[in-house]
Amino acid sequence: MQLFYNSNISETDTNFSFDKDESRHIAKVLRKTIGDKLHITNGKGWVFVAEIILAEQKKCVVSIQSKSLQPKRNYNLHLAVAPTKMNDRYEWFLEKATEIGVETITPIICEHSERKVVKIERFEKIIQSAMKQSLQYYLPKLNKPIAFKDFIDQNFKAQIFIAHCEETDKKSLKSQLKTATDCTILIGPEGDFSVKEIEMALQRNFIPVTLGETRLRTETAAIAACHSVAFLNEF
Repeated sequence: MQLFYNSNISETDTNFSFDKDESRHIAKVLRKTIGDKLHITNGKGWVFVAEIILAEQKKCVVSIQSKSLQPKRNYNLHLAVAPTKMNDRYEWFLEKATEIGVETITPIICEHSERKVVKIERFEKIIQSAMKQSLQYYLPKLNKPIAFKDFIDQNFKAQIFIAHCEETDKKSLKSQLKTATDCTILIGPEGDFSVKEIEMALQRNFIPVTLGETRLRTETAAIAACHSVAFLNEF
């Protein structure tokens, strides 16, 4: 099944018109024609089965045949991950985390961050593409970059963790996670969190955790944390 995404389609629609770019993709690139069926999501849990009633490069129109609201996961995972020096590594993380299952992603700017500017629009497209590829119906929320100290000052109503490499007392993330429970996990930059940042997080009741015995790259650590949460909640 091929899944299309458009944030503008609503559960109250009976017909829907795609914009020029998407119409061209459907009619010219995919060679869809009148009578073909499309599966569409708005990224808010709704999936629509629609039939093409007009297939032109400038305008593609579908008639909604059926719709259903898919259930949400029984947990919400928020990954706060420092941007990597190389953009492609962060983009890989965004893609894989979306495929595995994440609700919210926040780029956090830390003391050791080598990259402090990110391309949110490009990141959004990668997340949308990964959502469609993995046949999911809830689009992860990508927040704007925020300074580490401002991020941890928020009022969290979930389990909160900071994964770091300092030789201090830490627990295994797997041993601390609770099933069907929201959680937020902080992942630092290539140079790790600073000692000051770790202390600030601990003062705000973040639980220090380890993701294993080996030292992981930022993007690998984020995926390891994401998979740990998803795997725990499968059972």
